[in-house]
Amino acid sequence: MLKRLLLPFIAAFALSGPALAQAPDTSTPDGLVRSLVEDVMATVKADKEMQAGSIPKITALVEQKIMPNANFTRTTQIAMGRNWSKATPEQQKQIIEEFKMLLIRTYAGAVSQVRDQTVQFRPFRGAPEDTEAVVRTQVINKGDPIQMDYRLEKTPQGWKVYDINVLGAWLTEAYKGSFNTIASQQGIDGVIKTLQDRNRQLASAKN
Repeated sequence: MLKRLLLPFIAAFALSGPALAQAPDTSTPDGLVRSLVEDVMATVKADKEMQAGSIPKITALVEQKIMPNANFTRTTQIAMGRNWSKATPEQQKQIIEEFKMLLIRTYAGAVSQVRDQTVQFRPFRGAPEDTEAVVRTQVINKGDPIQMDYRLEKTPQGWKVYDINVLGAWLTEAYKGSFNTIASQQGIDGVIKTLQDRNRQLASAKN
């Protein structure tokens, strides 16, 4: 269910290809989302390897193009909830890396479904002094439009994406419950092991 709901997220942010024609506009939250979505969607539709869900290409984009425009550490902190502060710095680093790879591997197959989707941007309401923002969009495909919103924060380096809302479900909230359950039963190392085990399963299935 979650994989289907997050197809637009993958279509916009987990695909790789040639370098973008221009650097994303990080000066405004809606400018950042619009430039990333439009450039990456165009690249995906023109590349058969991306549509086949190439893990190396997806990983390359996340590292080279998406991570500079996202705060994945904050994404992981929110998903971990109260258990984040219980983890050591080394455990936190492991959780971030494993969680990132889980998202990449889990949704790589959804790339093959990217064909004729288009993204409509809702009117953005924000003020220059804001440090948090939500950019609202909807993905148009067959059937009803799919709501997809982005949470961003203002940093000294520009605006950064840290959460995605698809059909009313925020990405971080989708994982928080399971992370809390595992941590309460198995501790922080249990969360890491669960992520590692799942990544190995997905890697084996892909191979």
